[in-house]
Amino acid sequence: MSDSEISNPAGADFISEFIKEDLANSRFNYVHTRFPPEPNGWLHIGHCKAFYIDFSMAERFGGKCNLRFDDTNPEKEDISYVEAIKRDIKWMGYDWEDREYYASDYYEYLYELAVKIIKKGNAYVDDLSDEEIREYRGTAAADKNITPPGRNSPYRDRSVEENLDLFAKMRAGEFADGAKTLRAKIDMTHPNLIMRDPVMYRIRREHHYRTGDSWCIYPMYDFQHPLSDAKEGITHSLCSLEYEIHRPLYDWFIREAEVFPSRQIEFARLNLSNTVMSKRWLLKLVQEKYVSGWDDPRMPTIAGLRRRGYTPEAIRNFVTQIGIAKTDSMVDIAFLEYCLREDLNKRALRVMAVLRPLKLIIENWDKSKGEELDAVNNPEDESAGTRKVPFSGELWIERDDFEETPPPKYFRLFPGNSVRLRYAYIITCTGFDKDADGNITAVRCTYDPETRGGNSPDNKKVKGTIHWVSAEHAVPIEARLYDYLFNVERPMEITPRADGSPGEFTDNLNPASLEIVNAWGEKSLAEAKSGQSYQFERLGYFTRDSESNGKPVFNRTVGLRDTWGKIIKKA
Repeated sequence: MSDSEISNPAGADFISEFIKEDLANSRFNYVHTRFPPEPNGWLHIGHCKAFYIDFSMAERFGGKCNLRFDDTNPEKEDISYVEAIKRDIKWMGYDWEDREYYASDYYEYLYELAVKIIKKGNAYVDDLSDEEIREYRGTAAADKNITPPGRNSPYRDRSVEENLDLFAKMRAGEFADGAKTLRAKIDMTHPNLIMRDPVMYRIRREHHYRTGDSWCIYPMYDFQHPLSDAKEGITHSLCSLEYEIHRPLYDWFIREAEVFPSRQIEFARLNLSNTVMSKRWLLKLVQEKYVSGWDDPRMPTIAGLRRRGYTPEAIRNFVTQIGIAKTDSMVDIAFLEYCLREDLNKRALRVMAVLRPLKLIIENWDKSKGEELDAVNNPEDESAGTRKVPFSGELWIERDDFEETPPPKYFRLFPGNSVRLRYAYIITCTGFDKDADGNITAVRCTYDPETRGGNSPDNKKVKGTIHWVSAEHAVPIEARLYDYLFNVERPMEITPRADGSPGEFTDNLNPASLEIVNAWGEKSLAEAKSGQSYQFERLGYFTRDSESNGKPVFNRTVGLRDTWGKIIKKA
């Protein structure tokens, strides 16, 4: 990443000021952060913001950042998710070196700390069921707008000795799943529901992808997380805003366990328009086959963005520019696309491709003549040089570039009108062919040989320029035209269906989020490597996909139209 991204992360002042204050007051004499994903899904762009903050803050203050997998939920976790997460973080340009940790490695440590809290009289084994716990806490009230004070469990006053014995038996597997839990003894009337005797351990006979079947009790996140932070000497536990209400419990466990006093600081999570930012809902899209997988180019996962053609630089710039706030807000996805265009405009080679081909026949072309024209590879980068593009008497042009009866201010091809062929000649439409059904099958024209490569005699001024590929030399490609996966700004705002039944967020899916077309492109596209990006002139940015259907597949990364860039320039 660039030095500017490290030294001046936009909007990060409130976090950096906390850190500076802690260092000045000698609360800590170093900075150590961590990124703690749960391996139950693939990372999405919201996680990019989180680990950007974790890694960049550590680097800014000369500290370190750990990668720790908070893997205490065996029902949903898998080694494949671990590998996907590591692959995505490295692709984004971050390195945790030898600081890779797993909460599952701390199970014995966490168990001993739970025993310590029991011995202090501040934890107890409870026999209430999950439903009964909710009822006693006051969260099962019929009126969801009212949360009455909770009631103590009838098992809350068990002796320390009995609790130690029962907890040991829980670990030994002497009780059925769900029969007992270990709960913190705090305050059942606390205004913060999180503090009403939260569960620390539950019994689950689930195979863990790392520890196997050696444990049948697993720590809850609110218990494990602060104590794992403490074990690693994490100074600043940076997390998203929904954990602000959990901070009193975070501090309580650290205090009661008498461990390193890590500090939790919260920031607003990334909310992106036309996008779902939850692994639970993304998993639903994958499992129910609304998308082809976690790396579907319509998904907001890092893998999906990578496959679509996003670059790490564009994503990092986006996260840097939106800054770090303390209140939630919605970021327009058009700004993400703006950051991508700004990056691809500098690095993507230009080529010509035709997505919806229509044959163009140059009637006065000498068929025995072979010709190559010079084309610019990237006008933003002189070092990219030029390339030779073969030209012939039969070309493919975009079907939209011809109209039999043109609308007002239409400057492309129509009978009697002239346009310039990009890098080539000025042509004049002389006619067209139709099939029996009245469909236009070919456009006919003549060319002016004096207008080669941009020459324009005074009597040959034209307003339109169109792109093309030589029908003789072009290679067939498959173009996948991606649009937003959801056709509304806030997909999770669900409305009832017309029949009165409850709606789902999948009702907001965009049925036109993918269109596949058979296209033609310059011959160089046949040799494109997976992940290589191009600007298809006049059409947008496209990236070579890893798949192939007997011909190269190109994903439309983003179109050329940039409404956000216009807003920025006006400002």
